[in-house]
Amino acid sequence: MEMILYAGVDEAGRGALVGSVFAAAVILPERYRLIGLTDSKRIQEPKRNELAAQIKEQAVAWSVASASVEEIARLNILHATMLAMRRAVEGLAVPPQKILIDGRHIPEGLNAPAEAIVGGDLKIAAISAASILAKTARDAEMYALAARYPQYGFDRHKGYSRTKHLAALQQYGALPEHRADFKPVRAVLEQKQQSE
Repeated sequence: MEMILYAGVDEAGRGALVGSVFAAAVILPERYRLIGLTDSKRIQEPKRNELAAQIKEQAVAWSVASASVEEIARLNILHATMLAMRRAVEGLAVPPQKILIDGRHIPEGLNAPAEAIVGGDLKIAAISAASILAKTARDAEMYALAARYPQYGFDRHKGYSRTKHLAALQQYGALPEHRADFKPVRAVLEQKQQSE
């Protein structure tokens, strides 16, 4: 019996206040087993990096894509996430026959039938693998930002709405890489306008 090529798709960085939103698509070999494979948020960073390298080595095909801060501002975060997911699927060297997406939404214009699966990153290996690749790519962007703007602590909170990030926003202001329409960033920008 011929195997069906399933692509798992997941995103990273949707809820962050800064940087791009990332998505990955992964097609794994049939009956693929990788110890420790689960939702990326449940894996410590060193192990996640190790798994990402193994996934890239062993997958039938994989692809990582993103949507920029400008695209997030123009489209809104949901549509920008869908765009990143579609780009990730389009980037696969091998076309999938079915696409399994973590969450409730399916991007438009995909090249194969797709199904949205809530909690898919915990249930389906290909989605877990995509979750890991998206997260490690997003983290790499945060480390690059941390090198440019060390005072914001992006290497620690990864751009999410944590106490230290919010304090840095108040102290140093918003960067061009911040998502201006996200509430904590918008509040800082409005304060600045009022004080000028």
